[in-house]
Amino acid sequence: MDKGCWKLILLFLVLLVNMCAEASFSCHMIDFIKAVKQVEDEDAGLEPVAVLKRLRRVAGLNDGFIKFFLADGDSRGPELDANLTDYIRKVVHHRVLEDAREEGVVLTPDGTTVALKPLLLGIEAGLRSKNQGLYQLTLAKDLSLSLKHSSADTRRLGSDGCWDSLYSPQIFALSDRPSWLTTAQVNGGMDGLVLGTEVLSKSIRPLKLSSLLTEYYCHQLDSKGLDGAPRLISRRRRENFRGLVASPVLAGHVVKSVMLQEKLAGLSKMEAKKKKQLMAVVKEGMKEFVHLYMDCPPIIPRCMWGAEPYRGTPTNLSLPLSSMYIHHTSSPSKPCLTFQQCSADMRSMQRFHQEDRGWDDIGYSFVAGSDGNIYEGRGWHWQGAHTLGHNSKGYGVSFIGDYVASLPSQHSMALVRDQLASCAVGGGRLVPSFILQGHRQVVNTSCPGDALYEEIKGWEHFEVCRNTCKQADVIWL
Repeated sequence: MDKGCWKLILLFLVLLVNMCAEASFSCHMIDFIKAVKQVEDEDAGLEPVAVLKRLRRVAGLNDGFIKFFLADGDSRGPELDANLTDYIRKVVHHRVLEDAREEGVVLTPDGTTVALKPLLLGIEAGLRSKNQGLYQLTLAKDLSLSLKHSSADTRRLGSDGCWDSLYSPQIFALSDRPSWLTTAQVNGGMDGLVLGTEVLSKSIRPLKLSSLLTEYYCHQLDSKGLDGAPRLISRRRRENFRGLVASPVLAGHVVKSVMLQEKLAGLSKMEAKKKKQLMAVVKEGMKEFVHLYMDCPPIIPRCMWGAEPYRGTPTNLSLPLSSMYIHHTSSPSKPCLTFQQCSADMRSMQRFHQEDRGWDDIGYSFVAGSDGNIYEGRGWHWQGAHTLGHNSKGYGVSFIGDYVASLPSQHSMALVRDQLASCAVGGGRLVPSFILQGHRQVVNTSCPGDALYEEIKGWEHFEVCRNTCKQADVIWL
């Protein structure tokens, strides 16, 4: 073989090695934890706070606001491997690009997307006992920016999106117009606040940052679901956050955050009139924040569970609706305990509804898993195919599993009974006096199972069938 061929083969091997090195880490929390462990292994004696400072230095998180609370990142220690350095910069440095791609975020095992910057800053603030600045560092700064700079063309809160792959995620694209504060930033801020508060109160003192992240994000549920799960896991972020933060307190920190940013920028002290206007904007914005992230449950969008497109043209609902109908799936007959299994169940039901029954889409409006999530079916705006003769009047919400003889987990029932219902009313999708009924009350069926039907009789808004309810003469499972 001549020299030219050997050079080509060598070049190919070098390129292949580089490609493999770049692909060794994806934008998944498990891969980020592996990267953190690699940083820890570089120096076995590093304390978690030193690891966090090193990550902050590598990612370039040293603006004036951060320095005010945490000083400079750690500049000591050996230089990290080039590929590891590039990866940390990529997954920690947050930004939203013009094409609506959001960088600096990772997919977590629970199916949600988290921005790493507020997560890491919150944990570091707690480890360094920076109680005064904890709220600002984890959430209030980004929230203050969203409220200050919102306009008719830019949403203040709530943009979420989808990954190019759930197995080796690399690109996260927002599904709607970019907002000043995305759902991934809020999730990261909540997790940073929760974990930062825990380490600040010394209820946990992690020996390794990688271990703390693993226990929080990678806990596997047993047959009891979240009913038997520990308190400090990512699936409980919203309830933990609600337990820590009252909205007036957070609103006050947002105002302080704006004033501090202006002070650090060398601006003169805020006038009383301007401060009053700012407080009014923050008060209004906090209503939106509380509704989206404290009243509403986590909802997994269609693209995240792998939904096929709607076949045909959806019929839009005329909101607000007057009813909510409770179902069980019967098949799948077992509760799903992971995002992966619940997503597979959603795809299975959609195939059955589209292929076997010839419907345009999965019939339900929403589906409750036992993994801590609500899954979007036809959603808030599209008419479903869940309750014959009543699809235009209400939302059909189903629990994954057969509940003839047993009940869904208490946690998943609370997601529907308390949070999804509250979210629907607060968002103008259900009337405040809405009626809640079991599927069997308006259609000739055993759904939602004897045990679950007896349970929902005790729920608020439950009503027996009125004169306007008529029994259909078909079984509609």
